[in-house]
Amino acid sequence: MSQPNPNESIQIDTSDDDSLVDTKTLIDSNLSFASSVRDYCYENGRRYHAYRHGQYPFPNDEEEQARLALMHHLFKMLSGGDLFRAPFTRNTLTQSPQIPSRILDIGTGTAEWATEMAEDFPTTTILGTDLSPIQPAWAPPNCRFFIDDAESDWTFSPSEAFDYIHVRSLGGGIADWPRLLRQAYTHLKPGGWFEAQEFETFVLSDDGTHARATRVLNWQDQLNHASNKFGKPMNVAPRLSGWLEDAGFVNVADDIYKCPVGGWAKNRRLKEIGRVGKVTILEVVEPYTLALFTRVLGFSYQDALEYMEKVRAELMSNKFHLYVLFHFVYGQKPLDAHNPPS
Repeated sequence: MSQPNPNESIQIDTSDDDSLVDTKTLIDSNLSFASSVRDYCYENGRRYHAYRHGQYPFPNDEEEQARLALMHHLFKMLSGGDLFRAPFTRNTLTQSPQIPSRILDIGTGTAEWATEMAEDFPTTTILGTDLSPIQPAWAPPNCRFFIDDAESDWTFSPSEAFDYIHVRSLGGGIADWPRLLRQAYTHLKPGGWFEAQEFETFVLSDDGTHARATRVLNWQDQLNHASNKFGKPMNVAPRLSGWLEDAGFVNVADDIYKCPVGGWAKNRRLKEIGRVGKVTILEVVEPYTLALFTRVLGFSYQDALEYMEKVRAELMSNKFHLYVLFHFVYGQKPLDAHNPPS
């Protein structure tokens, strides 16, 4: 298991042998998933959710599905291959191993996480919910998917309570995180765990070079402003641990990993993570920007394209030693709890 590294300074590889060929190779090798025919909505060349149309600003087309698959790979690289950090596989009182009976994955997307969990826990029922039916046609028999909106009232009965609830990369898609966490608390068994895996939408550096990446800095400021104005803030990762505590969770932890943007790190493992991280952030520019900038900030489609191209050009530069903080935040419902705090 890879350990969090928020306070560790990343050494820079001065050999400058990390070429753009690595980035292009990764882009070209991304997975693509075929979607079922649905009455989707199209806007500025991208396909969006039909269910609750307009309430979620990110696309759901094949290009976005490939990005989500790569993002899943990046989360696993950061955590050393682990799918979760919460210790739900051990009994809180005895510390003996235990197998969860029910797991819920909110915003399951293309369901890489859910299907891998179903394979790792073959006797556990895994449920995945999402706004779009973009999950694979085949899944392990203990894994099922439902079209649902996590921001609506959850309809699970008390007998359907979960041992573990997981969310990932929902920043920008949830209007009321405290309410979401209260619902998760309600639908967990006493002693059950909730985990959110989110990344910050602001880049940093140890050597101060991020301050010179002015287009990237402007982009993230604009994203933050647009998402807040839209009513679904994107940069929620730093606030999650406090929200979990406010919702009544105990044993809250926030495991933070530095993810380099590019292959500039001297450490071999971080260099490889950075190469994937660079592709990931390059591919996130359009889906994060297009709808918010045109719907909320008043950009024309052409202006948005030109803006995104300038941001990508700066992200491709090797002059900036950027990294992004990834948070694995988890907390436990108290063993003696029955109802959420008022």
